[in-house]
Amino acid sequence: MACAIVPLDEQQVTEPNVVGKDRTLPALHPDRKEERCFVPYKPPPEDGSPAQVEEFLEHAKFITEDLEWLLALPHDKFWCQVVFDETLQKCLDSYLRHASRGLDPAGLPGSPAVAEAQRHIHRAVFMTFLRMATHKESKENFLTPSVFGEIIYENFLFDIPKILDLCVLFGKGNTQLLHKMIENIFTQQPGYYSDLDEAVPSVLQVFDTILDKCGLQCDGAGAMEPMKLSANGRPTAMTMSQQDLLDLVLYLCDSTTTIHAFLDIYPPACSTFQSHSFLSRLVSFYESAVPDIEKAVRKRNFTDKSLKEDLWKRMCHSCKRMVEVAHLLLQHACLQPILEGGDNIQTFAEELLQHFTSFLPEKRFLSDYDEQFPIADDISLLQQALPLIDETRTSYLLQGVQSAWDSVGRSRPRGHTQTHGLPAAQGGAAGGRASPLGLRESGEGWETPRGAEASLYMPHKGNNGAAGSLGAGELESLLSSIRELLPDLGEGFLLACLQEYDYSSELVINNILEDRLAPGLDQLDRAMPRAPTEELPPVLSERSNVFDDDEFDVFHRDKVDMSRIWKGRRKGESAQEVLGDKQHIDAQRDRYRAYENVVDEVMVEPGAVYTLDGDYDDEYDDTYDVNQVGANDLDGDSLLSRRPFTLPLVLRTGNKAQFELEEEEEEDTRPMENQNPNHAPRDQFCQDPALLRERAEARRAAFHQKKGIRPEPVGSVVGKPKGQGQTQDTLQDRRKKEASKGRGANHNRRNMADRKRNKGMIPS
Repeated sequence: MACAIVPLDEQQVTEPNVVGKDRTLPALHPDRKEERCFVPYKPPPEDGSPAQVEEFLEHAKFITEDLEWLLALPHDKFWCQVVFDETLQKCLDSYLRHASRGLDPAGLPGSPAVAEAQRHIHRAVFMTFLRMATHKESKENFLTPSVFGEIIYENFLFDIPKILDLCVLFGKGNTQLLHKMIENIFTQQPGYYSDLDEAVPSVLQVFDTILDKCGLQCDGAGAMEPMKLSANGRPTAMTMSQQDLLDLVLYLCDSTTTIHAFLDIYPPACSTFQSHSFLSRLVSFYESAVPDIEKAVRKRNFTDKSLKEDLWKRMCHSCKRMVEVAHLLLQHACLQPILEGGDNIQTFAEELLQHFTSFLPEKRFLSDYDEQFPIADDISLLQQALPLIDETRTSYLLQGVQSAWDSVGRSRPRGHTQTHGLPAAQGGAAGGRASPLGLRESGEGWETPRGAEASLYMPHKGNNGAAGSLGAGELESLLSSIRELLPDLGEGFLLACLQEYDYSSELVINNILEDRLAPGLDQLDRAMPRAPTEELPPVLSERSNVFDDDEFDVFHRDKVDMSRIWKGRRKGESAQEVLGDKQHIDAQRDRYRAYENVVDEVMVEPGAVYTLDGDYDDEYDDTYDVNQVGANDLDGDSLLSRRPFTLPLVLRTGNKAQFELEEEEEEDTRPMENQNPNHAPRDQFCQDPALLRERAEARRAAFHQKKGIRPEPVGSVVGKPKGQGQTQDTLQDRRKKEASKGRGANHNRRNMADRKRNKGMIPS
């Protein structure tokens, strides 16, 4: 062997050849590779037969033994096998491609033996990649960094897709090791940065593909564009087949999970993603596609109920990951430099405010982001770092956040600032955020949230608070939000669940889906309707109406006279009978008769006092009484000069002629001093038109006489009948009319026609 202080890429070894003669070879040479065939990985069978399970266990044993043999090789032998053995790379690639992710149903092994085999393979593959990413194992065993970078790059031992798969498969629990691995790879081979820069557009193409599948077109920059006429027949999330929708959700979930895992493990890559405006494209995609896909998952009918729950869980997980990706980009591009301080802190603060301002039109994304990472905390951080920050701008942002919550029809969680009291840069470590089904992701999978930390992604009205603060409308909103997802459950059962879990709809949904209800609830009939004692407080008890407590108030009376209620015309009644029924007039007759006798003056004995009923009041206090002097004088303005009472025509009995005769008799018997011959009759509505014409003619004659105008005699042109001769005045008037008739009217139409023709206005 060569000297230990020499790197492996410079070492020379002497080994016998086939015929037994010694030869000198480089330490990294294909002839030094051991002949061993690594079998590719196959996922475990889903509900397979015992024979299939046994076959998988035997296959997994081969892979585990081969990888353990590889890891036990010396440093030089290990690298010869890694670089020159193609079957090894196919085995590792097959595991990265087919290994189950965290949310895959196949990730739950069917038997303990399968689970144990999966754990062994998982550990062996990870240890192999870890050793492949290490260029220096000890002081004696190491590679030159530049040569190491060239080896892994030229032999495709690592590439961007492999790195992404490593993050999503092994990131849980191995964050620090993976970070050191990827950091060493990018440090020793900067060419991976250019590969990552070329890979980001492919990642963005994922969003465009999903939008296109949902029938949502977008331009090259990710902005929505008008729908083309030729795209009317294209399927949408609501119209595509069930299998296509399933594939779409799985594709979205896998993509967002992988992106988040990579950026979370290796934050320096955030700058490369941001150079392609990844954040703005992500926000635009979230606002356009997420509501459409969520609506399809909620509204569509699935043959398998568990499939709908699985799709909803994946959508919740995808939304959560996208929001966290946006926060990671902001944290490492803006927030982290602000926390560290420096000369360019003002620039980073301005960039952060610009990003928040760009979020304002995206109402759904902004509300979801603020729910998980409160923007108020980030602004508070800016105010502490930059005391001179513009207060108007920050107030505008906070008002925009509240407007986003209002526009999506959701209420901000109670104790929002207390739940997320950590600074924005540390918000990701505050414990995570609940999914739309009330599930929370932990290191072991999905678990139930505890207390008020759970928040709701599902869009519904109302707030989940204590029972004492819930009104009838809020409780109905909680019931409707649960029944949208679980329509088979009865309202009585759901009310019992809400009471048990402090009226938290997300806890109710989560525990029902996971079959983790309390023993008392688990024994209830899930289709139980709402009992009468559990009816909500009626809204009628709070409203007031002018018809309350009348004879037809069915809300306050148990018995109503139904004989007085009918629709349309009563049976057996004709139109003549209905019109001839005057009962309502007779009912008002007595009321108006009380006004027939009007007493203007009441003769009272001097010193006597009477009440309104006419009874004598001997205890009346007349200290402040005054004498009414002249109150009863008939001076035309007396309060006692009243019009005589007239009974309305509708209440009178008899015909109209009889009433007119009685009125004439009353006029004749009226005192003469009350009748003014020059005054118009009281009931005269308008004067005689003939009299008005005579008065107008008299005024015109007086005016003409005053001005000296001789009025033209009417009918002077007509004259006498033919044959009797005409007067001189008639002849003179006829000549005058004949001479001046062209001055007005339309008697010169021929002249005007000639004039138009001369100007070319009328074609000849």
